[in-house]
Amino acid sequence: MKIISLNDIPKNKVEMAGAVGASKQVPLSKDDGAPVYSYRVFTMEPGGNTPYHQHNYEHMNYVIEGEGFLVNEDGVKQPIKKGDFALVLPNEKHQYRNGSNENQFVMICGVPKEFE
Repeated sequence: MKIISLNDIPKNKVEMAGAVGASKQVPLSKDDGAPVYSYRVFTMEPGGNTPYHQHNYEHMNYVIEGEGFLVNEDGVKQPIKKGDFALVLPNEKHQYRNGSNENQFVMICGVPKEFE
């Protein structure tokens, strides 16, 4: 078993093209012996966003702070807020955007451990 505080995990800037004001923490992963999934936490500063991208695996998200948008392949912005879950299927183009100019947007992102 492992218990770790998010406050003890280093925050690393998301370096992908198109990312603005986004950072990533990885509290649980294959490095910890996780057999199936890795959990990542993404923080977007006010006005920030993840890159608009797609990948060949699903990921499941849970918003732990703030509000924003999940943007789909057609550019449709779907509102998402603290307490909401989202599923992004394999190869779906998507982007998360912080909807606030004042507060952070923070979400947990679960992915298959092979893709961490």
